[in-house]
Amino acid sequence: MKRLLLATALLLSTAAALGQDSHDHGGTQDTTAPADARDPHAYSGGFTRTEGPYALNNAEHGMHHISEPILSILGDHFEYAPDSNTSSYDMQAWYGTSFNRFIIKSEGSLAQHGEYKNQTDLLWGRAFTAFWDSQLGLRIDSKSEGKDRQWLAAGIQGLAPYWFQLDATAYLGAQGQSEVVFNSEYEMLLTQRLILQPRLELTLRGKDDPVNLLGSGLANAAFGLRLRYEFSRQFAPFIGVETEKRFGDTADLLRRFGEKNSESRYFAGIRFWF
Repeated sequence: MKRLLLATALLLSTAAALGQDSHDHGGTQDTTAPADARDPHAYSGGFTRTEGPYALNNAEHGMHHISEPILSILGDHFEYAPDSNTSSYDMQAWYGTSFNRFIIKSEGSLAQHGEYKNQTDLLWGRAFTAFWDSQLGLRIDSKSEGKDRQWLAAGIQGLAPYWFQLDATAYLGAQGQSEVVFNSEYEMLLTQRLILQPRLELTLRGKDDPVNLLGSGLANAAFGLRLRYEFSRQFAPFIGVETEKRFGDTADLLRRFGEKNSESRYFAGIRFWF
């Protein structure tokens, strides 16, 4: 028993000494970086939060949000399809802060015989979580064939788990016309500069629009792949392929007028932002 008590006392005294030693080191620990520590800005190309072309001059720099209004323009794709001799574009611009911004989305195409179509959304965006914005505004359609339409628009846009870019918008037009458009994109980094981007778009409609050859239900689905090479983060040429298929009443209307229900196209283009 005496040996057990002696061993216990020895262990307690050793633990107390270690705790005191740890406490003493914690109070006098040197927090300065070693002389050979890596410079945190060594690979930034000279850009920091307060210096470089993207710094906000004479403005307070928030750590987690943009506190001063800025303008951003993204040309997601400007492309040309040689098989159909068609040019198309999809771009987005916004002005504002992280929480409130005015947004313009525009996409369209121009065919070889002067046929064109364009869709422009004028939206007000408001962030409701860290990665999601709610959007409300107007959409204006114009085209060389069919009838132009105007819509009220409400939707969400943001970054889903696993880095999926999502954009879902509901539209309400005149005479009970309605439409829901869903877009999803994902960027697969094959290297730091070579990026493969799958893209899926679905369009659903509430009622038939025979003038524009659109039927109710699932109207069309488009799936595309774009492979781009980023000479810089702001400029990248790409090549790609896209397949689009029409369904249900929309397919029936197209067949009635001798149009195809599905088509594939190959294209080349550029992507940029500033």
